[in-house]
Amino acid sequence: MLEELKKEVYEANMLLPKYNLVTFTWGNVSGIDREKGLFVIKPSGVDYDKLTPEDMVVVDLEGNKVEGKYNPSSDTATHVVLYNRFKDIGGIVHTHSPWATSWAQAGRDIPCYGTTHADYIYGEVPCVRNLTKDEIEEAYEKNTGVLIADEFEIRQKDYKAVPAVLCKNHGPFTWGKDAHEAVHNAVVLEEVAKMAARCEMINPDNKPAPQELQDKHYYRKHGANAYYGQKTED
Repeated sequence: MLEELKKEVYEANMLLPKYNLVTFTWGNVSGIDREKGLFVIKPSGVDYDKLTPEDMVVVDLEGNKVEGKYNPSSDTATHVVLYNRFKDIGGIVHTHSPWATSWAQAGRDIPCYGTTHADYIYGEVPCVRNLTKDEIEEAYEKNTGVLIADEFEIRQKDYKAVPAVLCKNHGPFTWGKDAHEAVHNAVVLEEVAKMAARCEMINPDNKPAPQELQDKHYYRKHGANAYYGQKTED
């Protein structure tokens, strides 16, 4: 079942250690087949060097395991909520990458200090609040997803323009049109988090980049009038 998607999700998971986004088993990638209403996710707690495409786990959009010899990632319930609330995403990544997680542990949004950030993420990367004691005890992973989706609604953020979030005292989630783009955004987030931290070390009084500069860099790569890169012919 979903053999091509399993291969894609496996390959995307293998990119996490390649780009130094995970230590041990601290991360997961999933990808969804919207037509079938099923997604594929890394199994829980299995070493990356022991994984195969066949080890990927198939889950439905209610969080039930459909196929797989292993239990799915412990973060599966978070992925379920995000797939249900963010209807246009096709892949999700969660890591504990050190620079992004440092901002999450500090409980801070990542300001847009420069054009590298603006090229990929429109405005600051939000850091959501801690879950309450009741939310943690009731359904920790599910409520993590609910908190993320609710925060984007409250802040009126476009999840496609801001494909990343920080969970306070926890770590980052990113997403994209498929599993590989979600990993790409996780790499970008880690680099942006590193640059922003170093920027504040060098100049603690620094301010975000001017809005007109942020807009120029974001919209030259995104939207109807984007002109960055090469056009492909049909």
